[in-house]
Formats: sequence, C-alpha cells, structure tokens
Amino acid sequence: MDKRIYLCLAHMSGNEMAYIQEAFDTNWVVPLGPNVNGFEADLEHFVNDIQGNASYELNKKVVALSAGTAAVHLALLACGVGPGDEVLVQSFTFCASSHPVTYLGATPVFVDSEPETWNMSPELLERAIVDRMTATGKKPKAIVPVYLYGMPARIEDICAIADKYDIPVIEDAAEGLGSRYDGRVCGTFGRYGVLSFNGNKMITTSGGGALICPDEEAKQEIMFYATQAREAYPYYQHEKIGYNYRMSNICAGIGRGQMTVLDEHIAHHKRLQALYKDLLEGTEGITLHENPSTRQDSNFWLVTILLDENLHVKGEEHAYETTVKGAVGGAAGVTHVTTQPHTDCEPNRNVEAMRIALDTAGIESRPLWKPMHLQPVYRYNPHYTDGTAESLFKRGLCLPSGPCVMEEDVAYIVQTIKENIIE
Repeated sequence: MDKRIYLCLAHMSGNEMAYIQEAFDTNWVVPLGPNVNGFEADLEHFVNDIQGNASYELNKKVVALSAGTAAVHLALLACGVGPGDEVLVQSFTFCASSHPVTYLGATPVFVDSEPETWNMSPELLERAIVDRMTATGKKPKAIVPVYLYGMPARIEDICAIADKYDIPVIEDAAEGLGSRYDGRVCGTFGRYGVLSFNGNKMITTSGGGALICPDEEAKQEIMFYATQAREAYPYYQHEKIGYNYRMSNICAGIGRGQMTVLDEHIAHHKRLQALYKDLLEGTEGITLHENPSTRQDSNFWLVTILLDENLHVKGEEHAYETTVKGAVGGAAGVTHVTTQPHTDCEPNRNVEAMRIALDTAGIESRPLWKPMHLQPVYRYNPHYTDGTAESLFKRGLCLPSGPCVMEEDVAYIVQTIKENIIE
C-alpha cells in the first residue's frame, strides 16, 4: 500500500465553503451568527426525527458549543453538580466523560459495563446508587452513560433506574451521532445529550460539540453559561460563573456543510462494518463487535474486534520491548515521555503485537479505551466493577472505519490481520 490508513478521520464534503465564505463576507467571525443558528436548527431536525412506529414526537433543542467536553461540563452544571457531590460515570470511556465532574469539584464514581453493548451495566448502576446513598446519605447528582464506539447502551433500562431514584441522565453520545435505539436518536432519552464534532467523529466542525436540551428554557440557560454568564445591563455584570464555550460562526459553517453528508457517512461506516464481518468470517480467535439486538442500531463510528487471549500473533514475544514515542494516533496532543513500556493494566501481548504489525503495514489501529477506574488519576475513586471493561480493554483493538477508508482498504486490513496470526 502506498498510503497510510488512518483509524477515523472526518471527510470534507465540498459543501462547507459556501457557508464559510458567507461568514467572512458578512463579517460574522465570532461565536454567534447565522451559521450557528442554522447548524443548531439542522441538528434539532436530525435529533428529533424518530424512525419506526413510534406514536410520540420529540421537541429537543440544541446548543452548539466549542467541544463535546464543554457540553458535558455545562450539562453537569445544569443538573446542579457542585463540590462534594458524586456523579455516576461509565468507566469504559474516554476521559472527557469524567474530567468535567472534577472541574466542578465533584467526585466521579465509576460503573462497569455489561458484555453485550460494552456500555454501562444497569444492574451495577442500581447497586452503585443504593450503596452511595447508604455511604454518603444522599443521592448521586447525575448519571453519565456512554455510547461507546457508537453502540447504543441499554438506555431504556438505565433511564428506568434513574427515574426510580429521580436522578437526571446525561447521555454521552459523542461517539454516537446517528446511532439509534428503537428508532430514536441516541442522546434524546435523558435530560441532556452530548454530541462531538471533533476531527475524528462522524462529522466535524474541526473541533466542537453540542448539547441536546429538553426544552427552550433549558437551551437558553445553557447559552447563558456558555457565553460568560452576563446579566442584562449596559456593562458587564456577572452574578454567576460563566464560560467561553460557544461555537464560532466559522466552525458552525463547516458543520452546516457536514450535515448534508451525515447520512452518507453513517451509511459508509455501516457498510464497512458489514464488509469487515464478511471478510473476518471464520477467522478463529477474532470476534467482531456487532449490534446485540434489533433495538440497537450503531453508527459503527469505530469497528472494534476482540482477540482471544489464546490467539498467537507474530512478534508477540517482542511486544512492549520499546516505548511509544508521542501519542498513539499521531496528532493527538502532547504527551509526557516515558521510559517504562508497562503499566499495571495493559492490552495482552497478542493485541499489542497485532497493533505493531498493522502499524508496520501502514494501518493505524488502537487499543480500546482503558477503563477510568484503572487510571492512576482516579485510583482512589469509588467504583462498582465486575471485570467486564478490564477484560475488553485487554483483548480489544479499534480498526480503521472512517469516510476515507475504502472497501479495498478493509480487504488489505483483514488480509494483514490474517497474515499475522500464527496457525
């Protein structure tokens, strides 16, 4: 192959330039303007669309923000989270689901996953609620389930438990734009829903996110905090702490262009998932993650596989002999240099050997998210776990599945995987 195949990069449609040019022509280059309003309207139309035989209607509102992390932060703020509170967060996720809890002086309490969707276990969630109420004398302030790699969680069960104890749900659908549960867009079941438009998501605004709100009143309150919490005076009067979290009109213009290809991107990801399934069929020791039932309709943001711990891969005896230089995935930010290749919990040797083999062949892959309750920064936080997320982390790999990945690329990736398996 004469190119490198990346894990997941968003793809420009060619429709973005008209909106961007309009923003420059009209001098709307600030965190408000026609593109912001238009992007929010486009998103509201999308998230309120229900497929199937549902007899109800939705009227969710959307606020465009600078990042998905900002959306998590503001949702927690809107739910009243503050110093001394606890928030129940899925452990198997990216750190942006839990870090905003600490921004507010609260404590993330981690809940393990169930093995079918890989998302928050309703059974462990209820156990955690009861135990935290006994231990602290008060209820957790919010519940944050995640749609990992786009897979819909058992959100109906999670919301039923949340309703039982009157705890608001904030759905982290950053990876799940376009995923559905029973025909309903993920992010519309709880009180708030989080979306991300980072450069590796289903669509991108180069950076950015959005918060799905229950109604217009909630939307206005979120926008108040996202624009520095100013009171209505002819000068700057602040009675609350606000944030500079609003999306710019330029980025929103990119988003409006991207919305024209969102359905196309979702269909492409699903088509690649089906091709991976077909080409990996019968490969002993490799399990592809799929929709566990007809209720789940994943966007398959990332295609993920599990390697059986007894599967042997070429070069696994040399796994972890050297340290990684920089961030895995290239332009993922600045990392601290380490001279120690091991941590106390890491993917199995065959998984690391396969990652190296794919990298050598010009194919980017990556381990699954390391569970938050196993991260050193959260080593003292309460957690309710049964080993599910840890087991998945040790066995899993993410494979390329973005809009720039073609069908011939998938064939090459699967061929490389098979060539590196020791029979």
